[in-house]
Parts: sequence; structure tokens; C-alpha cells
Amino acid sequence: MHAMPLTRAQIHDALRTVRDPELHKDLVALQMVKDVQLSGDDVRLVIELTTPACPMKDQIRSDIDRAMIAKAAEVGAALGRLDIEFTAEVRKPNGQLQGKASPLPGVAHIVAVGAGKGGVGKSTVAVNLAVGLARMGARAGLLDGDIYGPSAPTLLGLHESAGEVQGNMLVPFEAHGIRAMTIGKLVPPEKALVWRGPMAHKAFEQLALQTLWGDLDYLIIDLPPGTGDVPLTMAQLLPLSGAVVVCTPQRVAQDDARRAIRMFQQLGIEVLGVVENMSYFVGDDGKEYDIFGRGGAEAMAERLGLPFLGAVPIHMGMRQHGDAGTPLRNWEISPALSAELDSLCTSLAGRISVAAMGGRLVQPTLSVS
Repeated sequence: MHAMPLTRAQIHDALRTVRDPELHKDLVALQMVKDVQLSGDDVRLVIELTTPACPMKDQIRSDIDRAMIAKAAEVGAALGRLDIEFTAEVRKPNGQLQGKASPLPGVAHIVAVGAGKGGVGKSTVAVNLAVGLARMGARAGLLDGDIYGPSAPTLLGLHESAGEVQGNMLVPFEAHGIRAMTIGKLVPPEKALVWRGPMAHKAFEQLALQTLWGDLDYLIIDLPPGTGDVPLTMAQLLPLSGAVVVCTPQRVAQDDARRAIRMFQQLGIEVLGVVENMSYFVGDDGKEYDIFGRGGAEAMAERLGLPFLGAVPIHMGMRQHGDAGTPLRNWEISPALSAELDSLCTSLAGRISVAAMGGRLVQPTLSVS
């Protein structure tokens, strides 16, 4: 008796075992499987990549091949010819939200701040961007989306503030000229935040959508490090103006930052630029030391064709103000540091307006010859 062909469900199960080599998520979760066509025992798959020049195409192809053969063997099905077509669609989950009604209608621009690894000062950069934009007269908010290790309570000095609720909505904390919300104020500070995927999704969704943000020019989202569930949830939930990737200059940080960059591109979120944090160290005598090899992240941005938003040094004063939750005092340390922080904020604001104009003004054109 002839073995039955694979069913669609079995094919999807097989593809769930194939992970994107850089994002470490499966093709089904990343919404990369665009079409499954069955003709007798033959199967044709359409897999969508972020770029036609995806360096991982061959690996993904052989992984799919292996997974399909293994699934057919496991269920005793017949597998004839397997055709895999790769397409490239630059508008991924987040692109599909552009132009639809935003769940946060009062917020003009939502910007994610991410990093490939922890410890690169991503939260500090996110806080300085929000506070810096507010200093310049913008209405800014900070969503501490790092639900595993929320640092906004410390960096913004929220320990004494009590959370408020209106109906089923959270009232954001007002501090240093910005509005902020963090899971760190909704759970006891010593509680271990252990979230499985669906819980992480729900926690982030509640923080983002059940906070009374009001009218904001910019909402900065501080993401957890790495390429986990939270960025995926964010990309499927909020129309982003773009993302900022924070990186320290040394080589290992660049390797991880590249993964974060690729993740945002995979999710259809424009990378607005790279920030080199802990770029150099300023001693008490004003002497500068390039501890991590200043310029490394800037060179990486250039290689990847991404805007470089600026470099922020390691400074004792910034560390003290971070621990004390007094971010505005970072602008009192030195004129040079204030200029760096201001330039970071103006570069970002500039990139956001370019991205916004681009999105609105690029209309498909029909050329008739």
C-alpha cells in the first residue's frame, strides 16, 4: 500500500524544528513560512527572508531538507520532490502594523533600544535618550520593557514612588520630566522575575497597552538583552518608528550587536542607528583612556551601512547618577559630556524624522513606456 503524503500540519511541525541560525527562533514563530503547496507526494515551500542576500539561506535550506525527511520517516509518510523557494519581504510583522490604527494613538513615535548582550549600558542609554529628549522640550516616555531585569526603578529613583491605578489602567510615574512605567514597581523588588514565553508576552503587553501614556512625542522602550520573546511581542503589537542598538567597542559585543540588528531587520523594524557606549574612560585628570578599543562599534555601524548616533564615555559621575536615580545630573558633569548626550538625542530625533518622511513620501510609481 502506498504511503500517504505529509499533511500541512505535519509540515508545519517539521518547520517548527528549524531555527533561524541567528535569531534562535523557529521559522513558524518568525512568520517566515509564507506558503505550503502539496501536489501528490511533492511539497513546495515558500520561505520569506529579510533580505535576498541572506547569508544563512543555504543553512536554512539544508535544515528544512533534514527536518522534512525526518518528519516523513517519523510518521511513515511519503515525501517526493521538495522545492524551497526563498522570497525577501522587507516589511515583516512590524511593517504590517504601519498605517493601521495604533493601539497608542497619543504616541507619535515609538523607539526600541536593544542590545545583543547584557551589561552594555542599554538601560542607561535608554534613560538618557528619554530624559535628554524631554530636556529639549519633547514629551517623552520610557517603557521599561526589560521584564526580566527591570532597571528603571533604580535609574529613575522610583523606589519611594507608589504606583497608581485608574480603573484597569496604570498611571505612569512622572520623574525627571518624563513618564515611565516598569514591572519593577508592580512586583516586590526581591522577587525573581521568571517568565515563560506566553507570560513574558502578557507582561509586556500589559505594560505597553494598559499604561495611560497620554500624548507623547517619543516613547522609548528599553528591551531585555538578546533576541528573545519580548522583541517579537513588541513587533507584533506596536508600530515602531525604529530601533537603536547599543554596543560597547570590543569585538565580542559587536558580534552580539549584529544579532540584535539582524533581529530588528527580521521583524521589519528599521535600525535608526548604533550607539557606542563605554566608548572610552575619562579619568579625574581629564585624560581619556580607550579601555575597550574606542571606535569599534562605530566601525561596525559603518560596515553594516547603519547610521552612527554617537559615543558615550564611561564616567564615574554617570555611574553615580545612575545608582542615585538622578539622570538629569548627567548634564552637569562636563560641557563635553553634555554635548555628547545632546548630540545623541538630536541625531536620533533626526533619524526618526527621516524615517517618518521616508515612510510617508515613498509612493509606488507606475512608469508607462
